[in-house]
Order: sequence, then structure tokens, then C-alpha cells
Amino acid sequence: MVVKELIQTALTKNEACVFDEVHASQEYGKTTFSSNVSIDCAVQILNESAIPKLLKLANEHQFYLYPISTGNNWGYGSIQSTPIDGPRVVVDLGQLNAIIPNNKKAGLITVQPGVTQQDLYDFLQQNDWPFMVPVTGAGPNCSILANALERGYGITPRTDHFAAVNALKAYLPHPDLCHSKFESAVSALDSSSNDYIDKTFKWGLGPYIDGLFTQSNFGIVTEMTIRLAPKPAHFSAFYLQVFDANNFSEAVTLIEETLLESEGIIGSINLMDRRRLVSMVAQNPNGQSQHTVMTDAQIETIAKDQRLPQWMIVGTIYGSKKVVAATQAQFKKRAKHIGQLNFSNSWLINFAKFIADLPLPSLAAIDKIRAQLRTLDEGIDIMLGKPNQVALPLAYWRNPRVAANKEQRLLPDKDRCGLLWYAPLIKMSPQVLSDFVAFVRQTTPKYGIEPLVTFTNLKHDCIDSTVPLVFDLENPEAVAAAHQCLEELFTEGCKKGYVPYRINTHQQAKLSADGIFWQTTKVLKQAIDPNGILAPNRYNPQAQNRD
Repeated sequence: MVVKELIQTALTKNEACVFDEVHASQEYGKTTFSSNVSIDCAVQILNESAIPKLLKLANEHQFYLYPISTGNNWGYGSIQSTPIDGPRVVVDLGQLNAIIPNNKKAGLITVQPGVTQQDLYDFLQQNDWPFMVPVTGAGPNCSILANALERGYGITPRTDHFAAVNALKAYLPHPDLCHSKFESAVSALDSSSNDYIDKTFKWGLGPYIDGLFTQSNFGIVTEMTIRLAPKPAHFSAFYLQVFDANNFSEAVTLIEETLLESEGIIGSINLMDRRRLVSMVAQNPNGQSQHTVMTDAQIETIAKDQRLPQWMIVGTIYGSKKVVAATQAQFKKRAKHIGQLNFSNSWLINFAKFIADLPLPSLAAIDKIRAQLRTLDEGIDIMLGKPNQVALPLAYWRNPRVAANKEQRLLPDKDRCGLLWYAPLIKMSPQVLSDFVAFVRQTTPKYGIEPLVTFTNLKHDCIDSTVPLVFDLENPEAVAAAHQCLEELFTEGCKKGYVPYRINTHQQAKLSADGIFWQTTKVLKQAIDPNGILAPNRYNPQAQNRD
């Protein structure tokens, strides 16, 4: 009996919808960095009762389960794209989309896997919860739960999204444990009806196991309780344009000091280079079908036309009116000799918005201002926890088939965009960051990849850089070049101390299992999943090998 028939026999129509290989591969097999992945079957979960049955079947008949929430893990992938010796079954949890309020005053809320950023935003608005969604640049259609499990981050005050997770529940793949939902010791001891203590106290009782479900293949998480950040009484975004490249070190020092002294007031701070800014405000001057890096002359022309700096610092200030004003004054004093500074509540930006709103004729200069202000407003919405698609057009930078229209739903994998991410963590140091920039700018052009550099400054001592590798997914040479570029960035970067905090499914399968960390992970995996049925190789190299 084939896998699809096995599953259909075991599950009722009220529990799940089961799809064959053709439909499963079409719906779930697309990535932004490979040819379509062949999926043997897909199961859309309608009721949680289907999950333990599915785990039992997989253990008995030796097929692989790949749970997804929304499946929109663009640039990293949701399903292992390399060959594997057995049937692959996608477990789509997207229809489990309940939002369960726990404490409105404390901003404590429970979400299931299918709850998207937009779903949570709509719930908070409709129910008058004065809190912010933990948004990311991935957009409104991406899962809140899945991003936290990937240990993602954002620009709102609680930048570390898993740090805001207080509790979760999951199903384990072990054949003797898969019948019951995993819960914490606190939850098991609590005889009341609301399970409130587990949801409000992160660390529980006994060994802390919840963290094992992040960036792993140890279980299928079906709910998560998070503590939301409250909407600030006052807010201001700052934009520091650094036109002199020689001021880069001073800009880094400014960010370091600001984050060190204003923790809890300042959210994260982004530092973007000129090429990254060009990709945000202009069309690709070489056209979408050319696997060619922009020349310095092209960059200079666009930068002059758009008045783009060498570097742009963007950050947020949250707090009372007095706190925001005092923080603005301190930042302005420090930034005085570094570049041109504007605040989102400044008279200059408000005046520009006033002019742009006037019923003036369509002129190039006016239209340019209006476009820049729209992007500015979208960025501010993100900083205030309102999801949007402001960052998604980047994935379409070299897609000659589909133009990025933010008025429509953008789905980079379905639209066949080519995108990979290089996301290393780097020491907060002007010299180290300067060396990193040089490393990226020397490496990516060798493979026809634009060196687009963004630093997201989460803490005063450590920075994450997100470098997008954008290419034409229908061009085999471009795809190969992008993977080769990422391999060199990864390998050579690690030698320099630039270590990724997140990698794609293709890289996960290629990790060396020799180190003590991955050996320990394998021991844990074998204990929790002795038949290796759950997402083999996901942050667990050689996990599919069975004794």
C-alpha cells in the first residue's frame, strides 16, 4: 500500500486532507534556491488528533514527516532539497490557526502554527489589545510560531522572538511517546483549568526542554505562548545618513554606545550600505535577467539621483514623551559630525508629507518624494508591529518573469525568485565590521552576486549581518554560482570568526557530524526519534542513518 493510501485509511476527513504526489510537489515542493522538490504525499492537518496517528504510522511503515506552519521560509527552505532514501510526507499545520488570549493586561497570548503576522495583528486590533506583533521582514503571511522556533528576530522592542516564548506544547516522534502531547512539568502538575502558570513562567520545573524544539527535528510543535511587547506611549524612528564612507567606524561606535546605554528604550538598529539602499529604491539597471553586478558608475548615478548615502542607520526609540525626547537629544549630539540626521517626528518629514499630500501634478521630483515617503511609512509600520511587504521586493531583484507589486500578495517561492541568505554573527567592532564588509564585497562579485550588506544590531556586543544572495532561479548557471558563493562565504567567513546563526536546508544536510555538539544532538535525536522519521538532517547531520 502506498503512503497516501495508508494515511487516508488511518485518518478521517474531519482530521486531515491528504494530497497525492502531484499536488503535494506542486504545492509544497517549491524553494527559492533549487529545482522543485519531489514530495510523495502531503497531509493538511484539520484536527490535532491526526498528528499522533500520523506519527504512529510513520514509525510503523518507515516514511519521513516534514512539518511546516505556513511553509514561507524563503531563502532558507522548509523541506530538505537533497535526495533521501524513503517517502517524504509534508505535514501542513497551517489550518491550525487558533489564537487563545491568556491575559490582556500582560500581553500574554497563545498561538497555533498557522497564525500569521497578519492574523495576530488583526486579532489585536479587533480586540483592542495595546500590543505589538513580533513582526519580521518576511511579511504578513508568515507564521509567528515558526519564526520563533527558528530563533528569528525583529526590530520591535522584544527583538529576540524565542526569548519572548513562555511555553509550548508538542508531539514527540518516539513510538512510545507520540500518543500524548508533550507538556512541561508545571503544566502537568497544574490541576486548575487554565494552565496559566505554565504560560506565564518561562523556565518551568526541572530540565528546560522547550529550547530543544528550536532549530531542530525533535517534535511537532502545535502551540506556543508568547509575551507581546506593549505599544509605546511615544515613538520615534531615526535615520542617520552617512555620506562620508570614512565615517563608518564612528557610525559603528555610535550604534554600540547607543545600544549599551539605552537598552529597553532603543529597539534594534539597522545599518545598510549604499548598494542595499539602491536595491530598495530603484530598478535593477542591468535588467532582471542579467547575472551581472552593478558597476560603481551605475551605483553612483542612482545614488546621486536618489540622494543615497554610503551608509544609512535606522533605529527606533520607545518610551514616555520625556524619555523619547531625551534619547533623541542624546543621539543627535553624538551623531552631529557623522552624518545627516532626521527623526520620523521631525518638522522636515512632516513638511515633506504635507507637500506630497497636496493635489499637485505628477512630476518626477514629486513622485520620487511620494515613493520615498510611502517606503518610510511602511518602515515605521514595521517598527510599530504592523506587518507589511516592504522588504519582500528584494527577492524579485533578478526575477525577469514576475514584477514585485506590493499591492498583491508576494510569494517568492511560488513566483520562482532566486534567494539565499548568508546570516553570520559578528563581533561589534569597527575594525571587524570593516573587514567583514571588505570580505563580502570581494567575494560575492566573483559569482555575479550583488554585495548587499545589512547589519542588524541586536546587542551592543554582537551584530547579525543579513546578506541576500539574489539570482535568477531559472538560470542554472546563476543557481550554481549562488550556491558556490554562499559556500565560500560560509567556509571562509567561519575562519574569520563570522559564524552563521541560521542556515538553509541544503547546508544543514552537509554539516559535519564529527564535532561534540552534533554528536550530542545525534544522541538526543536517537533517544527522542529512534526510527528517524521526523525531518531527517534538519539541524542534525546524518540523523537519517539508522543502526
